[in-house]
Amino acid sequence: MSLMINKIDLRFVAKPENEPQVTITTGDAPVAITPKINAFIEDLHTIYNAKGSKAYGGFKESPEASDLTPFHHSFDDYLNEQLAFNDFSDRIAKGLAAELEKYDMAETGYLLTCHYEMLSGRYLLVAMLPVTEHFYVDGELNISSDQHIDSSKLQLAARIDLFDYADNSDKKRYISFIKGRAGRKVSDFFLDFLGCEEGIDPKQQSQVLISAVEEFVNVQQLDAEEKQQTRKEMLNYCKEQQTLGQDVNLQELSQSLPNEDNGDAFYQFCQSNDYPLEESFPHDQATINKATKYSGYGAGISISFERSHFGQDVVYNPANESLTIHRVPPNLKDQLLKLLSSNTDLEE
Repeated sequence: MSLMINKIDLRFVAKPENEPQVTITTGDAPVAITPKINAFIEDLHTIYNAKGSKAYGGFKESPEASDLTPFHHSFDDYLNEQLAFNDFSDRIAKGLAAELEKYDMAETGYLLTCHYEMLSGRYLLVAMLPVTEHFYVDGELNISSDQHIDSSKLQLAARIDLFDYADNSDKKRYISFIKGRAGRKVSDFFLDFLGCEEGIDPKQQSQVLISAVEEFVNVQQLDAEEKQQTRKEMLNYCKEQQTLGQDVNLQELSQSLPNEDNGDAFYQFCQSNDYPLEESFPHDQATINKATKYSGYGAGISISFERSHFGQDVVYNPANESLTIHRVPPNLKDQLLKLLSSNTDLEE
């Protein structure tokens, strides 16, 4: 990968639970762009891309009135070179503090603002980096504790695609953000701080894509093996796009699918059948994964198998709601034989 940082700012934000006051600590000097900092942002870029629970949207048309300049306006001022990056970071830090003060919840972490370039994209990343306590032993064998950034637990983060914002702002998909899992307040305050609202639905687009592929392989009269291969090619393409942080492009996807029409068959099929699919769109990888695999969990039982096994090695009987597995995986078979043996010994 080749990442280049243009500007970066880091501030410590602390708000105790049930207390309105938010403390913001600023460094004595700007963050120096070193190889280590570059590697850190590159790692953060990869972690963000891998997050499956992302949504996409854009700025609200009419942000609510506030004594502070809304994020959207400050962002535009920065892009138009009417506001220095440090002043931009000051404004958004105050905006975040003002939004946090509306809630009783505690929030502590590092507010990161980074304008960077990666491959052919330009981005502005805004994130609250969580901190975690760890223990260490010093030279005199004393056990002490300290805090470190735990980027693997990144949850409050949004990234603006600067090219998409400049060229396709009407489509409301230039801001991506991680959907909250710890309650609506946590995610909502961050979206309110950004002045962002959801636009395109990656999960819905992914479901339509799967439906289109299924109808395509049926119309093409492919055999079972060819159908599964087509699904896997779609899956592999989508995984690669997720790793790169890029949208699914219908024409590119069509080129990657096995067919005899110079790679245009699937694209033309989508066009002629008027599927509600964008030419390119962000996808939901968890939804795409379901095209090739079936899985389920409940009552202590977890089952997952490839679609190609259904009806052959794995048979479902809806009459008595039973599932029969004809070719048990070797490692599971070994465990089951040991379990049978131990039960026999106990009975004796």
